[in-house]
Amino acid sequence: QVQLVESGGGLVQAGGSLRLSCQASRRTFSSNNMGWFRQAPGKEREFVAALNWSGGVGFTSYAASVKGRFTISGDNAKNTVYLQMNSLKPEDTAVYYCATGVRSSRTYDSLGQGTQVTVSS
Repeated sequence: QVQLVESGGGLVQAGGSLRLSCQASRRTFSSNNMGWFRQAPGKEREFVAALNWSGGVGFTSYAASVKGRFTISGDNAKNTVYLQMNSLKPEDTAVYYCATGVRSSRTYDSLGQGTQVTVSS
């Protein structure tokens, strides 16, 4: 099974920025479709962003709540994915999980352990 290691979480004030990183332990077919999910206390896990590689081109998708503020990027050859988060809001506070095999906003193959992001008002 692929191991996913996230880093970059922390505490930031509203309006600030953070950059999350995720490294997959090995390459699998699922590495072509990586993304991020998040889960706030008392809420269901929700889709944040995905990066899907096809023919050497990366296609991105975002949840409406983060579009225009978050940017997903990655290096397909290195099995890495990043999430640049700008203009952070208190409602962005959650545990953020890296995922592989992201096929929709609800389906994925594997999740990492998660990294905490806390945005203070």
